[in-house]
Amino acid sequence: QVQLVESGGGLVQTGGSLRISCIGSGFPFEQYGIGWFRQAPGKEREGVACASSRNDRTFYGDSAVGRFTISRDYAKITVYPQMTNLMPDDTAVYYCATIGEMYGRLDSLPRPHEYGSWGQGTQVTVSS
Repeated sequence: QVQLVESGGGLVQTGGSLRISCIGSGFPFEQYGIGWFRQAPGKEREGVACASSRNDRTFYGDSAVGRFTISRDYAKITVYPQMTNLMPDDTAVYYCATIGEMYGRLDSLPRPHEYGSWGQGTQVTVSS
């Protein structure tokens, strides 16, 4: 059973930084791309970032380019998006999600509905 557990969310001031984490279990970690999408109240889900299964390709949404960096630690089965220069518009629940690469490599940021499984999410709130 796929399990994804996010942590590290919280309250941060505008311009601040935050690193959230996702620990995966119940699936072959090295065969799946791991990504993040977010959802703010009253808004649609938005893709944030994704790291390929081999960690040789990373993809970012327009709002994340230049501010967020995603990486994965295979030993700890964990994926970390480092988020910097956070703005109030970044306030949302952030979800960690999986997408298989067994039949084809990722070549762009997956859209939220393309992920197969996701966790419960972690709240990130940026105060103005």
